[in-house]
Formats: sequence, structure tokens, C-alpha cells
Amino acid sequence: MTTPSPLQTDLYQLTMAAAYWQAGKAEQESVFHLFFRRVPFKGGYAIAAGLELALEWLEAFRFGGEELGYLASLRTKMGTPLFQKEFLSYLGELRLKLDIDAVPEGAAIFAHEPLLRVQGPILHAQLVETALLNILNFQTLIATKAARVCHAAAGAPVVEFGYRRAQGPDGGLSASRAAWIGGCEGTSNVLAGQRFGIPVMGTHAHSWVMSFDDEAEAFDRYAEAMPDNATLLVDTYDTLHGVDKAIATARKLRSRGHELSGIRLDSGDLAWLSQQARAKLDAAGFPEVKVVASNDLDENLIESLRHQGARIDIWGVGTNLVTAGGQAALGGVYKLAALRREDGSWQPRIKLSEQTAKSSIPGRLGVRRFEEDGLFIADAIYDVDRSIPEQAEIVDPGDPIRRKKIAAGTISHDVLQPVMKGGVRTSAPEPLAAMRERCKATLAKLHPGTLRLANPHAYPAGLEQGLYQERERLLADFR
Repeated sequence: MTTPSPLQTDLYQLTMAAAYWQAGKAEQESVFHLFFRRVPFKGGYAIAAGLELALEWLEAFRFGGEELGYLASLRTKMGTPLFQKEFLSYLGELRLKLDIDAVPEGAAIFAHEPLLRVQGPILHAQLVETALLNILNFQTLIATKAARVCHAAAGAPVVEFGYRRAQGPDGGLSASRAAWIGGCEGTSNVLAGQRFGIPVMGTHAHSWVMSFDDEAEAFDRYAEAMPDNATLLVDTYDTLHGVDKAIATARKLRSRGHELSGIRLDSGDLAWLSQQARAKLDAAGFPEVKVVASNDLDENLIESLRHQGARIDIWGVGTNLVTAGGQAALGGVYKLAALRREDGSWQPRIKLSEQTAKSSIPGRLGVRRFEEDGLFIADAIYDVDRSIPEQAEIVDPGDPIRRKKIAAGTISHDVLQPVMKGGVRTSAPEPLAAMRERCKATLAKLHPGTLRLANPHAYPAGLEQGLYQERERLLADFR
């Protein structure tokens, strides 16, 4: 991944920072929230990811001589320096003093709920906006896609095969990480294996078979080189004849004390071919040989193939996973929600929109998740400076008719957790495996209807009644 730099930002963040500094507002305490307005893929949930990478970037945030030299070289259209020397000196001494509360990686998150609450000097909070959005938007999008694909696979392993189709080296590495959190069993990306400890898996390409005059010889030679890790790609010429030749290779391996790991199907009618291949393998005495399928798979095709009775043991998903096929971006935003007054109290701030759902939510926000009979039943977005009533009521910010009451005494927990205080992390980095297990545990606590790929049940996530009323009051005042 790219070496962290404070210049991983948009120019307007720096020009605003200069203006805050010039106006004497640089140290005014503020609160921003990072959130999205619509669940991706028209699904029922999203999976939070990218926090650890964001924290690494925040920890490394420094304007060094190279960055300051570049900023000093920028000119206005009149040829004058874009930034004053005094401001650049200020940046050179800057150390972030932010308090951050965040949704842990692997946890479910829903529309309008903060992935992050960022509190601190407004200049500091403004400078980190672009990088935080860049990291969390993409990682959350891919982790969500992976969770959907793995749900479609219904327990069969999914391997991420997409590095060659990813959006550049950084995109490929980030996608492998997020896909692992979302539930994939492994990756073909060796760097991701080395960097993150993700199991690496793979087969061979058509070029291996094509480099020999005979397909059977190609299989034999590959099995000799990889006797305990041989999965043979059988569709270079004629798929079912290829299966027959793979079986012959499997017999030779067995005679030497080894077993063929699998065969891979990468084209054609995957449902029918997998059924035929499975029948051949079983009849030949190789029921443990896995049938692996690839070829532009996504969650919808996997679900369809399963319903057609496909006999596929492992799904290799590439392009549509690492590029989040069907959803170009998460659409996360970063909005100012409160400013500290001179008397120490908080002044809520709100962004208006012609669409009520796009108007921001004021205040310092938290998310309270309620649980009943082992399942999550609702989330309340609330102002942490107000108490939630024992019997809470939540209101959908986009449709105030949709409301839900929560009985007093319902089990609950706060989703956002403190991860940074005054610019210093509050705990050691969390292992990636723990994030992956959290994702599995979280999905197990969502109603099956929320997990549906098409027309999912809308999970109740809305504004606590008092916060909803405060937002309506502010909207009415401004209008």
C-alpha cells in the first residue's frame, strides 16, 4: 500500500485549513461524522472495514520537508504563493489531537449510522477527511461484497482471485484484506498473504496446459511438481475429457502416496459441468477431490448455480469481488455535526437538503444496538450528550412514518468504541482474524431476511425520538 502521506487529500482541505488558521478558528473544537446514506448493493446491511488502516495513517500524519516544499511551490493564478510561509510552518509543527470513536471492523453498520465520530480542533478534523473516506469507503464496500458472496455460497469456501483485475496495486491489496474480513477463506494475492497473514491459494493457468503438446502430460508434470497441492484446470480444450485426464493423473498421484486436491472449471455451463465432473470423480473413487469454479462469478450467479444443483465445492471469485461489481462506490460522506461554544457547550450543526434524508444529523452521535432472543432487533442513533429513555423509540430519518419502540430493559450495547484519544491510539492493533470472526458472529445475529440478496428486510435503524425532534426543530428554524 502507498506510504502514508498527509498529502493524501484534496486541495480544498488544505485551503480550508489555511483559511481556518487565518480566521483564528484552527483550534475550535468540532465533531464530524463519517457515514453513508444508502446500504450498498441494494442490500440489507454493510460490514465496516478499514479502521486499522485509517489509524495507521493517522498515527503517521506529519508534514515533512518534502511535503512542505511541494506546498510552498504551489502558486495562485497571479503567480503568488498559494500558502503563506507562516501557515506552512504551522503545518510543520502540527500533531493531530483528535478523539475518534469507531465501529469495529467486521461489525454490521446501516445507513446514516456513523462509522466514525471524529472530535477535535476543526483544522485537524478537516485535514483528515479525504483519507478517512478513501480508506473506509473502499474497505467497507469490499467487505460487504465479500459477505454477500460468502452468504450466497452457503458455507462453501470462497477464495478471492481478483488481484489482476483490481484497481491498481493498492486497490488489489486493500481488496484482499477486506474480502478476508468479509468471510473469504483465502486469496491468490501472495503479497496480501505475506502482509496480512491471509491463506494463499491457487491452481494453474491455461498457459501451463498449452505449453505442452498433450493435456495429460501437462497434468502429470504439474502434479509431479506440486504433489500435495495440485488443482488441475480442466477446460482448456474439452472440459469432460479434461476431467478424465485429471482422474488418470489422480490415480498416478495416489500410487505414489499423494492425492489430487481438486479440478477447476473456468468456462461453460458450470452447473451441468460440475454435476458431470462430480459424477466422474465419485465413480472413479475420488470423492474427496474438490470441484472449484471460477469465471466472472458474483453472489447472484453463485446463488443461481446453487439453485440449479451445481456440485461446486469451492468458489473462486475475482473481478466482481475486488471491484465491487454492481456498486462503483460506497458513497460515504463526512459532515460537521457540532461546534464547541466558548462556554463549553455544544452547538449542533446541520446541512440542509431538498431531500430530508440527505439533511445531516446534528449533535455528537452514538449508535445503540438492541438485542432480543440472540438476534439484533434495532439500532438507535442518539446524541451522546442526551440520555436514551428506558423505553426508546426510533424514527427512520428518510421516512418518519417508519418507527419502532424498544421495550425497557432490552439488552443493548454501544456500537462505536473509542479508538483514539488526543491523537494517540487507545489500544493495540486488533488481529485481522478477530475482525473476520466478528463479521461471522455479527451476521449470525441478523435476521435471515436482512441477509437476503434481493429485496432484503429493512433492518430498523433510525434516530432516537429526542434526536429526531431536535433535528426537525433545526430544519424548521433554518427553513
